[in-house]
Amino acid sequence: MSVPYTFDVFSTLDGYGSYRAGDWGGYWGKQGPELLARRLALYGEDQRMVLGARTYRDFVQLLGSGDVDSGVGDPWVARMRRLPATVVSTTLDGPLDWPGPADLVRGDAVDVVSRLKEESPVPLRSHGSLSMNRALMAAGLVDRVQLTIFPVLTGRTGTAPLFRDAADFDLELLDHRTLDGHTQELTYRPTLRR
Repeated sequence: MSVPYTFDVFSTLDGYGSYRAGDWGGYWGKQGPELLARRLALYGEDQRMVLGARTYRDFVQLLGSGDVDSGVGDPWVARMRRLPATVVSTTLDGPLDWPGPADLVRGDAVDVVSRLKEESPVPLRSHGSLSMNRALMAAGLVDRVQLTIFPVLTGRTGTAPLFRDAADFDLELLDHRTLDGHTQELTYRPTLRR
């Protein structure tokens, strides 16, 4: 039996996953109680995180050591960090600094996730890990893309274009909601266009 894999990602309206410099602040300054409650609920479910090496390093740098309070202050982030995780890398050495149980798996992400989808007793979720998830989408391993779109344009300061150099996909809308009156959460099933 194969478990579902969700690629969970934050974006600006113009498709950037982060920004450089400036005074945007976390969530591009658009967080609100509905967004934070929704994130907490999503990460309250039993699941396994799957991260690429770059995202793992970014989380450790941003959130601090796994054995100390990160100071981020968002309960969903603390909950995410307590979930079991698989970090796919050819460059990292263990042990991993992750508060929940974590495995470092060497190899190709497509092979690793194919195996995890068959062996994991719980659904898989990845937050970020853009290049890894583009490859997983192209291999047909992503069951859902959960895109949270913040109402900002970051044409000058935006970094990490989400789908740069990605394959072409049709997207079937599975769910949508508006959070705090302005942030959109859209959940799609991707189908590779051949």
